[in-house]
Amino acid sequence: MYFIVSFNSDFVTVQLKKKESLLQAITDSMSNTSCQSTELEACRDESAALKLKIIAIASILLAGVAGIAIPLIGRHRKFLSTDGSLFVAAKAFAAGVILATGFVHMLSDGTEALSDPCLPKYPWSKFPFPGFFAMIASLVTLLVDFVGTQYYERKQGLARGSPEEQGRVGSLEADSESGITQVVEGKVFGEEEGGGMHIVGMHAHAAHHRHSHPHGQDGCDGLLRNRGHEHGHSHGHEHGFGAGEDDSGLRHVVVSQILELGIVSHSVIIGLSLGVSQSPCTIRPLIAALSFHQFFEGFALGGCISQAEFKTLSTTIMACFFAITTPAGIGIGTAIASVYDPYSPAALVIEGILDSLSAGILVYMALVDLIAADFLSKRMSCNFRLQLLSYFMLFLGAGLMASLAIWA
Repeated sequence: MYFIVSFNSDFVTVQLKKKESLLQAITDSMSNTSCQSTELEACRDESAALKLKIIAIASILLAGVAGIAIPLIGRHRKFLSTDGSLFVAAKAFAAGVILATGFVHMLSDGTEALSDPCLPKYPWSKFPFPGFFAMIASLVTLLVDFVGTQYYERKQGLARGSPEEQGRVGSLEADSESGITQVVEGKVFGEEEGGGMHIVGMHAHAAHHRHSHPHGQDGCDGLLRNRGHEHGHSHGHEHGFGAGEDDSGLRHVVVSQILELGIVSHSVIIGLSLGVSQSPCTIRPLIAALSFHQFFEGFALGGCISQAEFKTLSTTIMACFFAITTPAGIGIGTAIASVYDPYSPAALVIEGILDSLSAGILVYMALVDLIAADFLSKRMSCNFRLQLLSYFMLFLGAGLMASLAIWA
């Protein structure tokens, strides 16, 4: 018995010593400050960098304002209305830009920061933290998306539907055991008026496709007839959401707010990174890349805000908040450039985690709330020409944004 106790005591002592040495190694590595690239040091020019930062603030601000203003102002113009094919194609391009931003830029930057040789191998090299943080961010965004939708439904009293609507839902649940999906007034249950899909309606949408291919053309003809009927009666109901647009309006409210959260979170990081840099070699290619990126992110966000039909004050606040975030980040980064070391281990860890979280949010929003909402809609499936144009614009946007990684 004494031998066993002595053995266990020695084992615990050895483990404690290992933990102490590990903590000491992490502490020593975190205090390491000699992480800056010699190549960037050779290109250091504070006065030239300051001039480029001023140009970057003006360029990115103008690009952001233009991007978000076009869909907000254009909703009153026929050729840029949210129901037009041009808007759908431009939104597909913007969705591709956001998707590439998440996968190619943010996730890559997060991986680069968390795998920097300045950081200790344990734990940062022993586990794929960038992908893990991106996954957590996507799941949390899904939860917020769902809870936000439920909140707005209850807030507007939509959770307590009319007895007729409850009867329709009940009959749908009864029919679901036999694999039959109910179609109400030419729409799949869960499909929005504007062609998008509510999260909980996607399964009904998929089931509808499994059982409706023989009658696909009839469904498209019905959709066209419904659109014509709605257009004929829309003049007297321009304000607020109609009975068939409640889910659509609520959905766009939630989507626009979460999309702005994801865009703003990584815009701050991008602005700070550019602002603290004193290297013209780094700043110069970022000006064009970030202006391009800001314009199309603004277009996607502006489209969602336009479809949500916020009040004028709320729309203005959201648009201004988006437009000034990156320039404000550049300004803050410029102000703290003399005291902030972006190559310190603590800064690398914070940047890597935030980049990875932003990547998860952007990928979720691009795939679920922008791409799936439009590309799985009946409107898209019934218009082959619109399908070709939208897929082309989606791949074009993703490809162009991904190619910018060569320079920035």
